Amino acid sequence: MTKPRIGLLGTGPWAERTQAPALAAHPGIEFGGVWGRRPEAATALAAAHGTDAHSGEDGLDALFAACDAVAFALPPDVQAPLAARAAAAGCHLLLDKPVATTVPGARAVADAAAGAGVASVVFCTLRFAAGTAEWVTEHATRGGWFTAHAHWLGALYGPGANGGAYAGSPWRREKGGLWDVGPHALSALIPLLGEVTEVTAVRTGSDLTHLVLRHEGGAASSAALSLSTPPAGAGAGLEIRGEQGTAVLPERWGDPVASFGAAVDALLESAATGRPHACDVRFGLRLTEILAEAERQTAAVATGPETPAGAAAP
Repeated sequence: MTKPRIGLLGTGPWAERTQAPALAAHPGIEFGGVWGRRPEAATALAAAHGTDAHSGEDGLDALFAACDAVAFALPPDVQAPLAARAAAAGCHLLLDKPVATTVPGARAVADAAAGAGVASVVFCTLRFAAGTAEWVTEHATRGGWFTAHAHWLGALYGPGANGGAYAGSPWRREKGGLWDVGPHALSALIPLLGEVTEVTAVRTGSDLTHLVLRHEGGAASSAALSLSTPPAGAGAGLEIRGEQGTAVLPERWGDPVASFGAAVDALLESAATGRPHACDVRFGLRLTEILAEAERQTAAVATGPETPAGAAAP
């Protein structure tokens, strides 16, 4: 049988270090090609993995026509319209988080996927990484948790930080920790405690957002999110408390390439069976709704007391 062909949109550090190596190494697929906004970058990345390079509008159409699915390593608001276009072309979707930074943008992708009948997976790392994926599933199944606290405090832009490959990302610098690492926290808190019914957000400093979440059934959680933490204070973790005591998310998340390979497996299974994955584009839309409400609240506070900053999640 012919293996499914999966193409890649994006040529930046995330694509170079994670998506492209994972697609090239996956035994169950053929790496169907690379599309990039810069032709020279697409050519270099494709050549490194023995596949075809594409660029421009014609290149997009050619990649979609040649592939059964496409993976994305693009800024979220570049990803969203191209993902909707890929779905309309009949391609299954392996999306990066967040799907988009606006609710209409994320909803357009979800509606396009539903309308075309294509499968989708959003690469929320904790839900696919060895160790953390099993931990979330195990403790979600146990239930009985009444509260949790997550902290995702990155030093990408912190005082004394040495930058790194991802520091040059304009969308990360603009949107900060809420949008970049917020999906990580929510992707674990929601299966553990239930759907979010209310969110309250407070932003302090240039990029430190605190979320307080109410969940179905009465549980509550909190999260501290930033990309501008001093390096000595950076770190990530999650602790839950409930009827059975406390539990802490494993510190080791596994290799990103292997984690992305697990997301490829999930997409292939969903496409073959027709069963939506728990981290599908509708889940990605829900993450965007929650984060957009948090952003609205913090922006409303920043503009002054005359602007209401209600607390209900969409």
